[in-house]
Amino acid sequence: MPPASSSWAIRTVKLRKHYRGGQGIQQVSLQVPRGSIYGFLGPNGAGKTTTIRLLLGLLQPEYGSIELLGQSLQARPNVLAKVGALVEAPSLYPHLSGRRNLEITQRLRGVARQRVADVLDITRLAAAADRRVGEYSLGMRQRLGIALALLGSPELLILDEPTNGLDPAGIADLRQMLHKFAHDSGITILVSSHLLAEVEQIATHVGILHGGELRFQGSIDELRRHSTSRVRLLCSPPEQAATWLNQNGFSCATGTTDSWLTIAAESRQVPRLIQHLFDAGVTVQDLALEQSSLETMFFELTGDPTTAKEVA
Repeated sequence: MPPASSSWAIRTVKLRKHYRGGQGIQQVSLQVPRGSIYGFLGPNGAGKTTTIRLLLGLLQPEYGSIELLGQSLQARPNVLAKVGALVEAPSLYPHLSGRRNLEITQRLRGVARQRVADVLDITRLAAAADRRVGEYSLGMRQRLGIALALLGSPELLILDEPTNGLDPAGIADLRQMLHKFAHDSGITILVSSHLLAEVEQIATHVGILHGGELRFQGSIDELRRHSTSRVRLLCSPPEQAATWLNQNGFSCATGTTDSWLTIAAESRQVPRLIQHLFDAGVTVQDLALEQSSLETMFFELTGDPTTAKEVA
């Protein structure tokens, strides 16, 4: 039985939005579990930002429905008060301090003043709170943007490409923060990105958008089960092993400089496979299971090597 609507932080049904020139999204049905970190993946132009703008009520869908935290966005737009968001670059006043930027939004939203100090601590900006934002690094500006999104104590946080322009240290810092939000506060996080390796390190669930269509959605483990598993075997003699494997329906590739063979096979097949090779006069000296990277799995789902390189 599928989970009830309240089990989803975000649930869309057949969401559609088109633009002139053919860009947009079609039939996008997101299911983001509460408490998850959901990596929303796709190359630039796939429709990620369009989807996010629809979720935040900044665009209206041509067709489909949107539920946030168990409530219909169309029927109860006030549910957005429970949502924090950072879409593209944060809008900041560079001549004011970080604290003053937060205080302006705090007053506009009617949030308790103490919340400013809270989010400065959460985003590790307390020491720089009274510096002008114009003096902040790009990573500090991104953290301030996230602090603004957290002012209302949201249950759902939506971040659109938050690592854009950040150096490796800034990306690692942001990753640690997001883990902390999800673990300590139970905030559900949807983070869009074209950086597969980054999402692989942080997400519990992923949705892969390609050409405006959702090609896959589920947990990281489900995505791995969806992909083709590979086993590497060190055999002697390798030629005899390769001949037997190919004759018995296994896709087998041989290394050019060593005796390792790479086989498309599930891990559960390995014990019987080794026994069959032994019976055929082949000795298996070593083996290794290869887990597909998110980049490899993305390519398998989209079948587009150009896109796979773009999102690497």
